[in-house]
Amino acid sequence: MFPLLIAEVCAVEISGRIVAIQDGDTLTILDTNSQQHRIRISGIDAPESKQPFGTRSKQSLTEMAAGEDARAECHKVDRYKRQVCKVWVQPIDCRSCGKTLDLGYAQITAGMAWWYREYAKEQSAEDRGRYESAEQDARLRKRGIWSMTEPVPPWEWRRTSR
Repeated sequence: MFPLLIAEVCAVEISGRIVAIQDGDTLTILDTNSQQHRIRISGIDAPESKQPFGTRSKQSLTEMAAGEDARAECHKVDRYKRQVCKVWVQPIDCRSCGKTLDLGYAQITAGMAWWYREYAKEQSAEDRGRYESAEQDARLRKRGIWSMTEPVPPWEWRRTSR
């Protein structure tokens, strides 16, 4: 039990290029040592591939992140052996900016992911507030998934699709 506790507390930073987008909340970073890291973006849950908006969510993340240099601040490894990280890239519309775009926040703002409340305790108080507010705004403006009458959260969809 002690090694598991250590693994969850340790923070790891990964820098490199985003070389693949698996879906709306999972990507692969190739670091400077040519090692690939499968990353699950923390704080969000995007629609599954076969769910409504699943393809659009992946496309949204692809447009923001594919081929971009990134910095990932990782705080744990999930059951699929992916690093769970807050991922930063340079905004597409600001090439003089640094890596200031938080991909999780951006996906929520675009209405392409839910704020994953179940894991909110793993976020800073500031991020919890920003992510919750972004989701409320996306809902009000009926962006993305919120344009549907009754969007089904991915965690519920996974449970009923098994």
